[in-house]
Amino acid sequence: MAGIELRSEAFTDHTPIPRRYTKDGQDVSPPLQWSGPPEGTREMVLLCEDPDAPSGRFLHWLVTGIDPQSRGMGADQLPPGGEPHTNDFGDRGWGGPRPPAGDEAHRYMFRLYALPEHVTVPQHASADEVHQLVDKRQSASGTMVGLYQR
Repeated sequence: MAGIELRSEAFTDHTPIPRRYTKDGQDVSPPLQWSGPPEGTREMVLLCEDPDAPSGRFLHWLVTGIDPQSRGMGADQLPPGGEPHTNDFGDRGWGGPRPPAGDEAHRYMFRLYALPEHVTVPQHASADEVHQLVDKRQSASGTMVGLYQR
């Protein structure tokens, strides 16, 4: 399976996410850039989840319908063509990290999926439901991990 390189100018893979992008800061989404998906990609899906949350996978961000010709977006922006979904805070769009105080650093998994067909994702889908819909359908994906601790 092909890979997509996912990166950010705000932090690098497996390093701390700056406070600006968290609930403790301005809670704006981080800038992201990515390499091109495979030929035949119809749409891309962006997911950010915290697998270390006490309640299980916590959905921080879900954006569907991303234009496969796009190569990124700036801070506090949506990817071109992207449709934001409701996160586990109950808000539509980005909901920055806010792990319990005193926990070890949580991992925030940013995943970009290339899909050869359009997939309908419910507006209030959980991270598990998103994985069920896209994991087997993807033609490529990229992952970047940010860390945050309070």
